[in-house]
Amino acid sequence: MLMRRTLLLGGAGAVLVAAGVGYRLVYPTYAGAEMDAPTAFHRSEAGELLLIDIRRPDEWAATGSAKGAHRLDLRRSDFFEALSGLANGAKGRPIALICAKGVRSARLANQLTDQGFTNIINVTEGMLGSAAGPGWVARGLPVVMD
Repeated sequence: MLMRRTLLLGGAGAVLVAAGVGYRLVYPTYAGAEMDAPTAFHRSEAGELLLIDIRRPDEWAATGSAKGAHRLDLRRSDFFEALSGLANGAKGRPIALICAKGVRSARLANQLTDQGFTNIINVTEGMLGSAAGPGWVARGLPVVMD
């Protein structure tokens, strides 16, 4: 009986993945603005957007953070309040989110939109690269290690 359930569930999962549904369940999409790492770097340097590295401290230690990014661990209980403070309460300010591969940033971008932020941008390739591009580190963009 257990073997039959496992086979049925596995078969259903294969059908969902083949239909593209599995991808959307694992990798969230974001209907808002997206950009690549070089654009995020140049716009951050020009003061045109607030760049937020939402990864964990151990990830910052391993790769450094994008130069110009504010480190704000997504797991903080006061994340939304801290982000609002960095944006000076301006929910319309352009805010670019970067994580390792663009998955957590897409998920968070959706949550921030639901919270009333109106100009959230997902850096889709992240720090380490994804299908969207090689990532901040591989592109040789500047990082801060401290």
